[in-house]
Amino acid sequence: MTRIASHRGGTLEFGDSTPQGFRATALMNVDEVEFDVHPTADGSIVVHHDATLDATTDTSGTIAQMTLAQVRAAKIRDSAGGHPLTLEELCTIYTDSRVDFRCEIKPGIDGLPYESFVERVVSELEKSGMLARTTFSSFLIPSMDTLAKETGRPSLWLVSPPVLKQLGADAVIDLALAHGINEIGVHIETADATLQRSVAAAGLHFGCWAAHSASQIIKALELGVKVFTTDRPTLAVKLTREFYAGGAA
Repeated sequence: MTRIASHRGGTLEFGDSTPQGFRATALMNVDEVEFDVHPTADGSIVVHHDATLDATTDTSGTIAQMTLAQVRAAKIRDSAGGHPLTLEELCTIYTDSRVDFRCEIKPGIDGLPYESFVERVVSELEKSGMLARTTFSSFLIPSMDTLAKETGRPSLWLVSPPVLKQLGADAVIDLALAHGINEIGVHIETADATLQRSVAAAGLHFGCWAAHSASQIIKALELGVKVFTTDRPTLAVKLTREFYAGGAA
């Protein structure tokens, strides 16, 4: 069965990477919670989508150039006063949850990998007892290479629409195979049966991201992708239940 991942803790339902969204997702009948991580200047790991706080909080600044205290002082919009969580805090929320982790390794504001960051993330997850329940993802091939060296946990390459268009499906698949990547995730709007068959023929797993509307969720289910991420986990659970019960249109 296709797996559901609550994207950033269900952004369209709870706000972007909010404490209440992550807590709500921990109680849902979804398979995974997807989140992004960045380092602070004083060595902590923060759960936040962008490299800066500008877009989704009441504070401006680049996370990697700020202390944890400065980041924690920010209030996330549409979050009832919630503040960014650390990776350690997120692990605590999910210790007794059936929902597993989907951890995206983000680049810095320059678009390049943070130095020695993958190793720190893996170490924190192992210390918190969540590494064995984590799948990793990244848009960056260098981060995928580092993940392969640091952990045997599953990891997937997120292929953006421009990369898929510029390289073409065959080149994307060849690049994945050359780097030992066994799973590819694409934007739901670039996913189709032809691409899926090509990926499967190469022995790779195939998933989608950004399946937020009802039609996008149904599309992912009809394609039979391994997993899809969604900003609307409650809707995804409902539609998935109906789909497998034969009730989906």
